[in-house]
Amino acid sequence: MIQPLFPTAFLLLLLLAGCQSGPVQEVAAGERQPDAVASSEDDAPDPAASEAERASPEDFQAWLSDFRRQARGEGIGEATLARALDGVRYRPRVIELDRSQPEFVRPIWQYLDSAVSQARISQGQAKLAEHRETARRMEQRYEVPAEVVVAIWGIESNYGGNFGDFSTIEALATLAFDGRRRDFARGELLAALRILEAGDIAPERMIGSWAGAMGHTQFIPSSFVTYAVDGDGDGRRDIWNSIPDVMASTANYLARAGWQPGQPWGVEVRLPQGFDYSQTELSTRRSSREWGGLGVQRVGGGNLPGFEQASVIAPAGARGPAFLVGSNYRAILRYNNATSYALAVGTLADRIAGREGIQAEWPREVQPLSRSQVREMQQALNERGFDVGTPDGVMGPNTRAGLRDYQRSIGVTPDGFATLDLLQRLQRH
Repeated sequence: MIQPLFPTAFLLLLLLAGCQSGPVQEVAAGERQPDAVASSEDDAPDPAASEAERASPEDFQAWLSDFRRQARGEGIGEATLARALDGVRYRPRVIELDRSQPEFVRPIWQYLDSAVSQARISQGQAKLAEHRETARRMEQRYEVPAEVVVAIWGIESNYGGNFGDFSTIEALATLAFDGRRRDFARGELLAALRILEAGDIAPERMIGSWAGAMGHTQFIPSSFVTYAVDGDGDGRRDIWNSIPDVMASTANYLARAGWQPGQPWGVEVRLPQGFDYSQTELSTRRSSREWGGLGVQRVGGGNLPGFEQASVIAPAGARGPAFLVGSNYRAILRYNNATSYALAVGTLADRIAGREGIQAEWPREVQPLSRSQVREMQQALNERGFDVGTPDGVMGPNTRAGLRDYQRSIGVTPDGFATLDLLQRLQRH
């Protein structure tokens, strides 16, 4: 799901509950929900969202009437308001999804197994061949490789097979009335009305996820307003039915997010013995030359890409693959802020283009932690003097740093990768 190129709080509540409702939209174990089009990735479940405290759906029509008046005051025409809002219903299912927070999520290797399956690779190659001329034109115009755009298309909606079946207007109206991020949803609802006012799509055809993400590559309305492009020259921006518009809009977003032409998203690397895993954070940036001087080598041989600002990431710690990633990886993260997502896009793009996928094995025998277990680990680390802040069930940088300190204290590789074995060891001592 595409997110705005500016900080936002809401979002899509996504991966965890699903940008669409499809199997691809899941976050890897131990990482936050991806930002996605409007992202709620940084949002914890609302502990106050009990049935007794929820607004009554009977008040929805009164709220809608007031919103309609406000929208009129912000320049939305009466004809658009009538077409969009007459008959709009409160959707309880949207609120259920908004407030859900799965306890168990798949580890990153299982996510990649699904997101970069052979079926998805083959279908991506077929889609690229089918739309070769369009893809070539958009690549020339925006300097974003066609296989990257196609990979996002595949992961966001399975190439249009599942981009949601919720009315965007109804979903956003429900969230603006009764959701956890009402102000954000109200702004997105206004943006959706502006799209309708511009004539890009009819209200009944504006469909997408429960969180308001729309079309083949899951733009939220505010991102659509800013970054969607008319790729077929018909005067409308239609990311539901026009593949040229889909490709142009997605490529334009990535270009505006800082895509660097001629560079890969990243490469798989081999780390030297004794490597300091506290360096495997996106906030740590060095040139490829500097990383090479520290013993980082490209898997399969050859030179590292010429990144000026590169990071090393090791999503499964010392026992899994490691990657050197640059500006284009970070551009993908602007689309959806999750390690699992960005790796899936990069790897799927490589495979669609005929390049090799990830070579090293994932530690599939390792059991990652559920969210409640992460909280238990955070509590145990705090109790033992390894300060990680308030336990929240999220493996962020502070928790990884505290876990590395604990690992050093017990003489194991301090890679910051949380496992059930480590949690049990903490709890025994």
